[in-house]
Amino acid sequence: MALVNFLIPCFVISTDIAYSCQNTDDFVGASSPGDIVIGGLFAVHSEMLRPEEYPVQPVIQNCAGFEIQIFLQTLAMIHAIETINNSTLLSGVTLGYEIYDTCAEVTKAMASALRFLSKFNSSDDVVEFKCNYSDYVPRIKAVTGASYSEESMAVSRLLALQLIPQVSPASSAEILSDKVRFPSFFRTIPSDFHQTRAMTHLICECGWNWIGVIATDDDNGRFALESFGVQAMANNVCIAFKEMLPAYLSDNTFHTKVDHAIEKIVKETRVNVIVVFMRQFHVLKLFKKAIEKNVKKIWIASDNWSAAVKISTIPNIRQLGTIVGFGFKSGFKNISAFQDFLRKLHDKPTDNNKFLREYIMLLSVCAHLEYHDFQLCISNQSQDDLLENVENKQQIWRDDFLNANIEPGFIHSTILAVYAIAHAIKGQCKDRNCKDPAAFAPWELLEELKKVTLIDDDKEITFDSNGDMSTSYDVLLWKEIDGHVEITTVAEYDPEKDDFIFEDEEKKKQFLDLKKVQSTCSQHCRPGQMKKVTESPHTCCYECVYCPENHYSNQTDMDYCYQCNNRTYWAPINSTTCYRKMIHFLAWTDWFAIFLLLLSTFGIVLVLSISVIFTKNLNTPVVKASGGLTVCYIILLSHFLIFLSTVFFIDEPTEFKCKTRQALFGISFALCISCILIKSLKILLAFSFDPQLQNFLKCVYKPVPTVVTCTGIQVVICTFWLIFRTPFVKQNFSIPRAIILECDEGSIVAFGIMLGYIAALAFICFIFAFKGRKLPENYNEAKFITFGMLIYFIAWIVFIPVYATTFGKYLPAVEIIVVLISNYGILCCTFLPKCYIILYKQETNTKSAFLKMIYTYSSKSAGSVAVSQISLDSKSSSSRATISDSCKSEKNSVNGNCHFQVPGKRLIKGKPLPKNAVRTMARKRLSSI
Repeated sequence: MALVNFLIPCFVISTDIAYSCQNTDDFVGASSPGDIVIGGLFAVHSEMLRPEEYPVQPVIQNCAGFEIQIFLQTLAMIHAIETINNSTLLSGVTLGYEIYDTCAEVTKAMASALRFLSKFNSSDDVVEFKCNYSDYVPRIKAVTGASYSEESMAVSRLLALQLIPQVSPASSAEILSDKVRFPSFFRTIPSDFHQTRAMTHLICECGWNWIGVIATDDDNGRFALESFGVQAMANNVCIAFKEMLPAYLSDNTFHTKVDHAIEKIVKETRVNVIVVFMRQFHVLKLFKKAIEKNVKKIWIASDNWSAAVKISTIPNIRQLGTIVGFGFKSGFKNISAFQDFLRKLHDKPTDNNKFLREYIMLLSVCAHLEYHDFQLCISNQSQDDLLENVENKQQIWRDDFLNANIEPGFIHSTILAVYAIAHAIKGQCKDRNCKDPAAFAPWELLEELKKVTLIDDDKEITFDSNGDMSTSYDVLLWKEIDGHVEITTVAEYDPEKDDFIFEDEEKKKQFLDLKKVQSTCSQHCRPGQMKKVTESPHTCCYECVYCPENHYSNQTDMDYCYQCNNRTYWAPINSTTCYRKMIHFLAWTDWFAIFLLLLSTFGIVLVLSISVIFTKNLNTPVVKASGGLTVCYIILLSHFLIFLSTVFFIDEPTEFKCKTRQALFGISFALCISCILIKSLKILLAFSFDPQLQNFLKCVYKPVPTVVTCTGIQVVICTFWLIFRTPFVKQNFSIPRAIILECDEGSIVAFGIMLGYIAALAFICFIFAFKGRKLPENYNEAKFITFGMLIYFIAWIVFIPVYATTFGKYLPAVEIIVVLISNYGILCCTFLPKCYIILYKQETNTKSAFLKMIYTYSSKSAGSVAVSQISLDSKSSSSRATISDSCKSEKNSVNGNCHFQVPGKRLIKGKPLPKNAVRTMARKRLSSI
């Protein structure tokens, strides 16, 4: 095996062996006669020798640089044809072949194609010009080749003139699938579209996005680069640099551009993955220079060189890093049979195979040399020296050498190409005598080729509508084993599924180890971050910034952060997920809610206690003076309902609670104020001495209608509110991380009208109570009512700005507080003084005590009354009246002063009332209240 490794570079670089083309037959590299002849185009040599200046004559130049891999493909074609001839596939019809060397040059390939187009059995190899080639019989019926896509594009355009089928085992350019431009082209491999997609899939799988590409500056390289660029862009992979090397080794700028490419690779330190679309001899030159510069990367190989043994045996190749590539799927049966063919090759004659003869010459000259001496031999030997050395050397043969250099994918695809043509010929020869060269035309064979079905490894394969054979790729990994590099298959790429298939976990692990290498322009953005594009034109170059509040990212390298649903979710800065917002409301368990509930409960207990006290003292003057038990019960019931309404402000709001709490509070408060208003009117009526005011109060003082009317108006307001703009449960999103459940009042106007109406009642009540504030010392209820109304006004005046500026779950607590303050204020001012008298001053809670108190109050008021002298009209018969007559009626007493009315005149002050009149007035006051 060591000897093999030394021999391989010999055929890589080779010598300047050439055969002068004296006639067209000398142009043929290998041939064999047959009933039906198949042409072959293979780049057995890597370059065409060129003069130092541009050619001045149209002479086909000689070739140099023997390519052992392509030579093996010519042998695979010969082996396939011989196997078919020895089988029953064509039933007595033999296949012949003419194989030409294109020297990796389009011009040489086109010259070969002209030979194919020449008329059959023409001694002068004439290509006739016709308007219709339907009946034209060319030299060959089909062509296998060429080796490179650029050659196939040119040749296919010539062959399309006569629609001669061309089946290539190696040309993978995507453009060749275009049947409009290349109608007669077929291939037994997938197009570059699948290869570049497989490469991109591998790059994405490993997390790389910052790579370099090196390709040859020809049609094949440019089309492959274009196809890869489209796939890379679609998968957010950026190409940091693209280096194009000359397609021909004879180009004077080749070595300079190789040096420039290596410098670019070294300079781009963040690029650790290089994709290479080049021919084998280009890669050979590139890698030798890369080894000198100590470049270590991951190299992704195209199908042209992914299985090239001559590259894998370069000294110190392992220093380059890791090489992973894509090769054509190989058939084990075909390869095994071909290996047997190679073992018997030394028995084959070389008269009709110049390639084989040249191979034997090179083997004889170079096989005995050590590696370094072998390099000097290749570089110093001229053609004449080589021929001289051959004469002095004994021919040798190495059975294992050719087998060691087999690239299974290309051998398999070459054999498939020959068999595809053979099956198409079989279809044409069913009812024809195919020993006659004119039995069918190439264009008829072309139609038959489209329908061919082959069995490969127990699978049926056919050409698709683009002329491509849908086979899979082998993913090849170059591994160092026992000190040398071996090319192993770690996975299979299925183009239909766009996925990798692994045979076992060990190979999958080897594949996944590639992920350890980083090749990115920027560091990966972690979840919770997003990319921020920098000034670089590449989208792969970016900064990582945290996702803002209420945004998140849950994957690596996200271009943007997802926004949370602001209504129900939130997220902090640098978040990887959204969190559900907490639902907030004034819950039963909240300490403030508990405190308010205790206050309400205490108020209810206070109301019930007052009810019990008043019930037990039903017939006492204090209870009677408070309006009687019925009025007191109504007022106390109102206070009870107001305290109870606070319960509906606590815990999770519901539609029922939102509708009930305001209506219950509004109607209850209106009822309470209405009853207190009646009491104020009654007090003022009892102690007023102004006849006009008394007449007005007598008209207004209608207890039941007044209470019903005042309360009914509030009922109407609340009813309209609940019907047309009813309160409802609302989610308040003003707090970033919480949802506040609250009651929307539905209509602020209706809410304001309800509160305004209560305020109007309270204000009227306040006015009447204020007028009657100067009552007997032990019975000053109007004064306390005045204080209660003042407390109500202060509480609600403060409530308005506080309520308007408060938000959150404690907003209902604000309303509860103002309800409790106003309710406690009115309750305490209305009932606690009476309860104090009932409980602690029982001696004053008697009829005689009340009569005495009122008598004393009336006496003091009467003692201050003075009689005013008045001049009456002399013509009036009743110009005078006595004071006692004017004070007989209680109705003319105001504030203890006696008044009398002169017809047509206003009231005038008189003299103080007598004692018996004061007593009578006191009894009437007591009975009226």
